[in-house]
Amino acid sequence: MSEALDKLEMEKEARKEAKELEGEAVKDANRIKRTLKRKKWVDWKEQDEKDAVNGVKRAPFDPADRIKRKKSAILLSYCGANYYGMQRNPGMQTIEEELFKAMLKHKWITEDSFEQIQISCFQRAARTDKGVSAARQVCSVKLPEELDLEAFNADLPQQIRLFGVERVTKGFNAKDQCNARTYTYTLPTVAFASFEEQVEDVHDTFRISPELLQKVKETLKLYEGTKNFHNFTSKKSFLDPSSKRFIMSFTSSEPFRSPQDIEFVTLKVKGQSFMLHQIRKMVGLAIAIVRGNTTAATLERALTEERLDLPMAPGLGLVLDTVHYERYNDRYGKDGIHNSLTWQAQEAQVQEFIEREIFSQIYKTEAEQRNMLDWIGTLHYHSYDTRTEDAPPPPSSEGKKVKGGDDDNDE
Repeated sequence: MSEALDKLEMEKEARKEAKELEGEAVKDANRIKRTLKRKKWVDWKEQDEKDAVNGVKRAPFDPADRIKRKKSAILLSYCGANYYGMQRNPGMQTIEEELFKAMLKHKWITEDSFEQIQISCFQRAARTDKGVSAARQVCSVKLPEELDLEAFNADLPQQIRLFGVERVTKGFNAKDQCNARTYTYTLPTVAFASFEEQVEDVHDTFRISPELLQKVKETLKLYEGTKNFHNFTSKKSFLDPSSKRFIMSFTSSEPFRSPQDIEFVTLKVKGQSFMLHQIRKMVGLAIAIVRGNTTAATLERALTEERLDLPMAPGLGLVLDTVHYERYNDRYGKDGIHNSLTWQAQEAQVQEFIEREIFSQIYKTEAEQRNMLDWIGTLHYHSYDTRTEDAPPPPSSEGKKVKGGDDDNDE
């Protein structure tokens, strides 16, 4: 009996020591992080001596340069066709890099903030990847009270525009306070033609029937609700809690014609959040079901623990449409100090920008390159069945450097 008690006591001591060691490791890691984040102060005497050799003299400090900045939310629209995503990436042309350069030029942020943007408490609501556009992206950042939006936009590329700035609460975070996101996917209706139909010659003249459009709407509705989308992203298992996502609505617009006289529809999906590739895979499987490459039973199986081989639609056509702040608006939008983040006053400008810079790019690229037509030609290579790890991937039209990218992925 005493031996058992001694053994239990030893095990208890061992666990205590392991916990203490683990605690020390965490403290060391945090200490290193703080050291890395700590501001590196410039030795001005040494710097002035170096500059003097090159004939450069530091300008005297002007107290007027010390500007008081407050937490703000900005409304941003951009066409991502020529950019490597939203997030800043050294050596790459990104939306944030263009934004920060303009902010520095107009003294909206300091040089220290430009080098380390976290100093300005910058946070985007959603991260868009290469080629993906945004109609109403929202970011939070500390900005001065006096801002000249017209002059600021004049220093931004034509594909990027900042339409509005609203003062927000001190603790506001554009990502954390966002309770839902809406994406749109605009595609030619020929994508829904039967897989038995020869569509090469009717790409520009195909017109969807009311019955076929109804089938599209019914298929999209199958995604609504809280479901496990592990098959619609990469490197996530069925048991991973983050694979469960809540889709509030998934709808289709009525058909319309582009300036090139090609018929399009716009799919609109609203959810709390989305994973990498999720929207493109949802659209890809929906197209395959409507075309007859597979059945709705595949979608039902895809939401179970089975690992299935599913197609992923091209990136062209995917747009971050709206980020929603209903809870924030309900709590602070009517307090007499802050405005609701609905951006109604800027809606006309935003709509004009979307048509001119985003949708026109989608229409033009589809008409010239026929990305969707090339992609639906690869749908029959997918098995829509249990995927084996050693199975070779099906051919993809992405190899043609299609202008597109990924949807909002977790950070």
